[in-house]
Amino acid sequence: MRVAYVFATPNAATFKLAGMILPQLEEGRHGAEVVGMFFFDDNVHVLRAGDPTGERLARIAARSGMLLMICDDCALRRGLAEGDFTGCGRGEVRAKGCVAGVVAGCFPQLYQALSTSPPDQVITL
Repeated sequence: MRVAYVFATPNAATFKLAGMILPQLEEGRHGAEVVGMFFFDDNVHVLRAGDPTGERLARIAARSGMLLMICDDCALRRGLAEGDFTGCGRGEVRAKGCVAGVVAGCFPQLYQALSTSPPDQVITL
């Protein structure tokens, strides 16, 4: 089974991802192929360059081809993207100060990025 995760609730990335999903992925026992992760609100902070959880996740993404995407609007508001708010949802905002491989976008960019490797399920945490 192929899954994509959306981290939308407070502490989803610091608790559910860092404490449960990431160790399982590192140990090869997660039970599903993760094709993408999309981060909202303060969950984007886990993808800052130098963040231990983000760096671990970036290594897995580099090996597997998993998508790591931050909400463009959320990232702009937190200094993790460059561009302006008129570019949100248009693919004009770029991630900055993030671990390797992170892209910024909104749902249109998420759908396009996952279209070549679509998940069977999308799980929102």
